Amino acid sequence: MSEPVKLDIMSDPICPWCYIGKAHLDRALAAAPDHPFLIEWHPFQLNPDMPATGMDRRAYLEGKFGGKEAAVKAYAPVVEHAEKAGLKINFEGMKRTPNTLNAHRLIHWAGIEGRQTAAVSALFKAYFVETRDIGDVEVLADIADAIEMDASVVTRLFATDEDMQDIRDRDSHSRSMGINSVPTFIVGGKHAVPGAQPPELWAKVIAEVTAAKS
Repeated sequence: MSEPVKLDIMSDPICPWCYIGKAHLDRALAAAPDHPFLIEWHPFQLNPDMPATGMDRRAYLEGKFGGKEAAVKAYAPVVEHAEKAGLKINFEGMKRTPNTLNAHRLIHWAGIEGRQTAAVSALFKAYFVETRDIGDVEVLADIADAIEMDASVVTRLFATDEDMQDIRDRDSHSRSMGINSVPTFIVGGKHAVPGAQPPELWAKVIAEVTAAKS
């Protein structure tokens, strides 16, 4: 069997385009079960300066986009593309925008146990569907438990600064490479595929990568 091709994904679990982009990729991968990719998720914080406890979502959006009407307008394409991807996002239920540093720590630890994509999926569901505060370490420990990680170990790790600087350094490294928005997918360490690309594009990428390997 030939060596897999690395697919590195820069993402943030509160990024709706990352959620949509993963749904598109998942559909393409499901249609090509013999795909060559070995997937690794990497941290990228949309709001690295967010207070540790997060902030009121409405205040955050209105501050970011310059008022309620501008925020609604900015999110209209998100709603449209989410529906096309078969995703339901409960924007009405979201009350806070969290700091995602701890969520990225959980994704990192899940990767060590071979559960990284499960962690990413669970975080997207918790935030966009269940409107849970994924900046809360108790919520994160519960998510860890749901994907068969040891919640007590995760809770103890959250009480330390374990891997905090590593997450920040990896985020900074991505920015130094010129990545300034997510999702960004790096195929085989060479080719960047930015944005929430449709399944059809991924089907072409999979076919091209598979052909190049044969």
